[in-house]
Amino acid sequence: MTYQFLDVAEDNGLLKVLINRPAKRNALSQAVLGELRQCFESNAARQDIIAAVIRGAGDRCFAAGGDLQEFDGMRSREQAERIGVDSCAALDAIRHFPVPVVALLNGDALGGGGELAVACDIRVAANHARIAFVQGTLNIAPAWGGGMDLMRLVGPAQALRLLCRADLVAVEEALSLGLIQAYCPAGQEFEAWCEDFLAPFRARKPQVTRAFKALARAQREGLQGEPLRKLENSLLVETWCHADHWEAHDKVLARISA
Repeated sequence: MTYQFLDVAEDNGLLKVLINRPAKRNALSQAVLGELRQCFESNAARQDIIAAVIRGAGDRCFAAGGDLQEFDGMRSREQAERIGVDSCAALDAIRHFPVPVVALLNGDALGGGGELAVACDIRVAANHARIAFVQGTLNIAPAWGGGMDLMRLVGPAQALRLLCRADLVAVEEALSLGLIQAYCPAGQEFEAWCEDFLAPFRARKPQVTRAFKALARAQREGLQGEPLRKLENSLLVETWCHADHWEAHDKVLARISA
């Protein structure tokens, strides 16, 4: 499958997705969002994928948000509603992808770019990257599911602060808030650091990362109590009875018995 704005590759179980619009700061036009949806939906059934990663081209922007030049001609209520519905569906393809999706924030994630980042399961960042929910500077609200994701990640009070102030959040604060999970130290090359971060992912089996993602998605969608316990138990049974479990079990047992 070919794309106009994405570079998509598979690398030893990792689905690598690059938003390739550096001249536009990787702005999320409706065409870009449509390609993201197509990419993730078309790869969802693959049983060989361990995890997926998304990054932007260059080192300036992960994604600069919606394409304002495109949106300039979309002023009716019907057009606004369609933008919200279609864009949310694109990010839902990422939220619902059956294995973990990691956002590699090579640069700033702004507005809709922030919504794309928090739609992913895990976020790691270059040292200079910032994340900001700047929708308020355009006198609009988030509408791609990112407002709900932000509230879930940092809590309503902090989310309201970030939305109302449109602060550019540097990596140290983003880590403390839970917006990102790790960042590349100053002086290290980001791409090499990302490969080190992702190396343990490559050691997992696809059915195991699918089980982990199923639990994370259930929590994200509010599953609680007995239904959540039943899901966790069913995932244990599925992975327990897989040949990969017993192969790993036998290796560990042989090592500790030696």
